[in-house]
Amino acid sequence: MKAWLRGTVVGAAAVAALGLVWSGPARAQDEIRIGVIYPLTGAAASTGVELKAAAELAAAITNRELPAPDKLAAAVGMPNLKGAKIKLIFGDHQGNPQVGATEAERLITSEKVVALVGAYFSNVTATASQVAERYGVPFLNADSSSATLTQRNFKWFFRTTPHDDLFVTNFFAFLQDMEKKKGVQLRTLGLFNENTLWGNETTKLEVKLAEEQKFKVAEKIVYPAKATQMTSEVQRLKAANPAVVMQSSYLGDAILSMKTYKELGFSPQMLLANDAGFNDSEFLKTLGKDGEYVFSREVWALDQAERNPLIKRVNEMMKERSGVNFNGNSARAFTGVAVLADAINRAGSTKPEDIRKALQETSLSAEQLILPWKGVKFDAQGQNELGQGIIVQVQGGQYVTVWPFDVATKEVVFPMPAWDKR
Repeated sequence: MKAWLRGTVVGAAAVAALGLVWSGPARAQDEIRIGVIYPLTGAAASTGVELKAAAELAAAITNRELPAPDKLAAAVGMPNLKGAKIKLIFGDHQGNPQVGATEAERLITSEKVVALVGAYFSNVTATASQVAERYGVPFLNADSSSATLTQRNFKWFFRTTPHDDLFVTNFFAFLQDMEKKKGVQLRTLGLFNENTLWGNETTKLEVKLAEEQKFKVAEKIVYPAKATQMTSEVQRLKAANPAVVMQSSYLGDAILSMKTYKELGFSPQMLLANDAGFNDSEFLKTLGKDGEYVFSREVWALDQAERNPLIKRVNEMMKERSGVNFNGNSARAFTGVAVLADAINRAGSTKPEDIRKALQETSLSAEQLILPWKGVKFDAQGQNELGQGIIVQVQGGQYVTVWPFDVATKEVVFPMPAWDKR
């Protein structure tokens, strides 16, 4: 190896070892490279494809490749960087935390990205963001809800979506409101959650709140995330006969569970899902009518366009480009890229420290978003303080808002009809 090349490689390695980013040759300021890490292959590939499409739409709007409503955060563009264009560089974590960490390091050290977005799976977000923290690169998390992600005292981590503390609290508020509205008792719960970081944390929160609010956990099942059959687990649920099943599943296991419920004739009064697989576009494409009447927490619903015209306008753009409507997952991915682009423009710089400071100073209003939130403003831990949740139900093949009742567009269908009466 030539001496000058050997010295460059050794120097780069030394910088990396110190937790710094070797920026390499200076780049022209007409390109802003952002790394995006999603599951583009594997069991959640269909989800990853939609997240990727949403991120690309936000970048296209920011780059002025598409016309967009003036109020939309992404429509601001990059005037403070003389119209520089965002270039998204994608990494595929395959649903594997270690692969996610490796992809984060590749994007930072080889692709020279100025910030990272990702990673949908909470356990992958945990490892990938550790890499970003070590290198001093901003990590914008749009769609992972494990509460502990913003409890690590990280300097470079920011999350726009609400987390499971809020979502699970909403579950219990919804059940109590349902008891008052319908004059029923929904005090027995079956907890059915996958066993990665997200599902395990959700289970702990549900057990804690059930005890505090005097609900009975009739059965608690934490199943393998890559389960290929659920017969014994569903038999346990059926035997416990809970009024409500609270479930946290990604796409493959959400579909598998529904097929097993039907096969074994298990039909609780309510199936209250924790988003993710139950809200993926492939869920209803695969199950059709067998996916009807499921409830889920959400952060987005197309029927909220009646209150926010931006939702309809931007959803039409998504449908035209990608052939699908937004869902809660992809709407959050879109918003994450838009928020990061807004911060980079306000920073007027691609230096990581400048971007981090701009993210800390973010103050977006509800009118600039396609989500039913009060806005985006990060607290000292990097958590958006203004996010909110809703509850939707599948009715007629559509996800409709049913709670909070003051923003509902449809009445709740309750109880869920038995399988032979659908």
